[in-house]
Amino acid sequence: MRPRLIAVFITVLFATIGCQPENGSQSVVAPTPLELKAPSGQYRHDPTHASLQFGVVHLGLSNYVVGFTDYSIDLALDSANLSASAVSVTIDPRSIRTDYRGDYLATHADSGFANWEQQLAMSEKFFNAAVHPEIRFQSNSIVEQPSGDLEIVGDLTLLGQTHPVTLQASVVGSIEEHPFAKTGALGLSISGSFMRSAFGMDYLIGPGFVGDQVTLMFEGEMLQTP
Repeated sequence: MRPRLIAVFITVLFATIGCQPENGSQSVVAPTPLELKAPSGQYRHDPTHASLQFGVVHLGLSNYVVGFTDYSIDLALDSANLSASAVSVTIDPRSIRTDYRGDYLATHADSGFANWEQQLAMSEKFFNAAVHPEIRFQSNSIVEQPSGDLEIVGDLTLLGQTHPVTLQASVVGSIEEHPFAKTGALGLSISGSFMRSAFGMDYLIGPGFVGDQVTLMFEGEMLQTP
């Protein structure tokens, strides 16, 4: 090999080696900071553009998903310092909706309830709403992740017991002024999970009819309140 070609080869070789990450590690991805156009202030979910649901595994076959219709999600937003923000959720378990299409009275004649939603809401084996009329979540910290998503850690109160739960949230979009409401607005996608047995709701876990893990899902818009 000619001296000139050798010099070019060595130059290219060292340049290539210099571009490789040390110890074979992957290149570090730069963080994606979250930029909110929505101004700081108090926000509440828009009930006409929101859904709050939870799911459990049914018979090991499917994810059985039901929702609530009466709830409030309040956000104290600090757009410049998200860690100073806070989220609180209050749910009325009597507002549970399942879209049950079977003949409930024919198949549950001894339940003492008029329909499946009433049984889930009022039975001592489930939400026991006569004794515990609210489900509550209060955030303790909101931390922005390198991806731009948010980790929300807080306390969930269910059936009179309170335990920590971690939620993952992403901001779908944000605007300084909603075209109709004329206030700040942002859209959130939130999910998380917990074990219902930790709160004392263990009915049908043993036989494997209904799973222990509960998956939470919220999709909706938040509007700034006056």
